[in-house]
Amino acid sequence: MKKKIWKSSASIEDLIKRSNIISNIRLFFSKKNILEVETPILSRSTVTDVHLTSFETNYISSDNIDELKLWLTTSPEYHMKRLLASESGSIYQICHSFRNKELGRYHNPEFTMLEWYQPFCSMKKFIKEIDIFLQIILKCNKSDKVSYQDLFIDFLKIDPLCANLLELHQISKKLKLDHLTHSENNLNKLIQLLFTLKIEPNIGKEKPLFVYHFPAEQASLAAINSKDPRISERFEIFFKGIELGNGFYELIDVNEQKKRFIRDNKERRSMNLPIRKIDNFFLSALSYGLPPCSGVAIGLDRLIMLILNKKSIHEVIAFPVDRC
Repeated sequence: MKKKIWKSSASIEDLIKRSNIISNIRLFFSKKNILEVETPILSRSTVTDVHLTSFETNYISSDNIDELKLWLTTSPEYHMKRLLASESGSIYQICHSFRNKELGRYHNPEFTMLEWYQPFCSMKKFIKEIDIFLQIILKCNKSDKVSYQDLFIDFLKIDPLCANLLELHQISKKLKLDHLTHSENNLNKLIQLLFTLKIEPNIGKEKPLFVYHFPAEQASLAAINSKDPRISERFEIFFKGIELGNGFYELIDVNEQKKRFIRDNKERRSMNLPIRKIDNFFLSALSYGLPPCSGVAIGLDRLIMLILNKKSIHEVIAFPVDRC
């Protein structure tokens, strides 16, 4: 019998459960008086991040004369930070985000994101807030916390903040990864590869784990630690070997942010990737003044997948890309 791919990949029963989980999430934020916001899915700019591939489209005027290139947002981050600079206070959003070249057990090109920002909140305090959220929504035990550096030392007996290329290639060979790493001479990329393949699948097995103080080279939009310039105020959340979320004590220095965007585009050029126009609306918001704040992006489909004990996010999405 021909497979009924017109039907939802998630059962109606699970879609009802999904709806209830999202209602509980909204209730959590409502009780904390955190404002729910909506920002555009279409944007005039996109991210410079070399690891993300955006979808692009065009707006065409009714007279077919004017055309404007637009992008589907990879996350609502830039728009939400513009609201923070407008003195919105604490905000959250549940929305669809879009990332090309991402499909698999934990990925769909269109997915649901929970993004949450808390002004005047340190990374350490914000991690405690998210931990409470996870205990309520996931009905799990209190999380563990560990630094990126300590995790590497525990699992691979190597310090990622001090390691050189020779040491990293030696550990890669020992772990039988040299077929993937032998030609790689970028220190940071080797460290990320080791983390992704040999550490990430084995952490947060029994309860969520917050990994904090990622290397400064992986700071993205996070601030650099004031006491140790080798590390950033970035954290990730893992549960049952799956990355659930990525968070920062946010970078608010407009000049540093612009430097990072320029550096991204230089790396794009070296990798033969398209150069991306820098989002000047976002930089203008930073220039006006973003309050000191922490933020996190949580993959809602993954969260729901774990709550419902499913093996793939496609089991909790009505119509993933093969059925849309």
